[in-house]
Amino acid sequence: MKEVRHDTKWMVSVALMAAIVIVLANTPLGMIQLPIIKATTVHIPVILGAILLGPSAGAVLGAVFGICSLISNTMAPTLLSFAFSPFMSTTGLLGAVKALWISVGCRMLIGIVSGWLFILLGRLKVSQLIALPIVGFIGSMVNTAAVMGSIYLLFAQQYADAREVGVTAVWGLIMGTVTASGIPEAIAAAILVLALGKVLIQVFKKMNIPVVSASGAKTV
Repeated sequence: MKEVRHDTKWMVSVALMAAIVIVLANTPLGMIQLPIIKATTVHIPVILGAILLGPSAGAVLGAVFGICSLISNTMAPTLLSFAFSPFMSTTGLLGAVKALWISVGCRMLIGIVSGWLFILLGRLKVSQLIALPIVGFIGSMVNTAAVMGSIYLLFAQQYADAREVGVTAVWGLIMGTVTASGIPEAIAAAILVLALGKVLIQVFKKMNIPVVSASGAKTV
């Protein structure tokens, strides 16, 4: 009975984190206004969920994030929506599959990498004060690097056409986005994951909700 109860709590916890992802993805709360650009915060609960509940929960939350992105780019398309929505594909079925990978697959990687990285740092006896911001920073950079890297590898020509530049200029534009948007987002993620992670770990333990330990096993 104890194991079933823990499994139920795990599912409820994942559902609650997923609800936060959906709220952030569909409100201004999902964006932080920086001096130059807006940084997304939608990946923060994905990273936190992976830290608290493990890589599998992180993958589920990442998929929720990706589906929200897919829907947003389908319902309110932008110049680059072809890379995020299979329904906006300009290159048929192959383009749709590529878009599905970028919108959903890349976002699942956020949770998977964050969850396993936190477990690894725990096994290496890295303190939470250090591990949490590291996971926050790298988890955020996984989002930026995976998405922008996949766009470069899979949609370079379409990206060049959308931006009205030569295909040889795409790499520079991609790196510009990573630098201008990805790094500030990663710094913000490091700070937020540290601040929220320490609190949530204690809250989960007090509520007897299983938290993934350094070994990857659920503890309370």
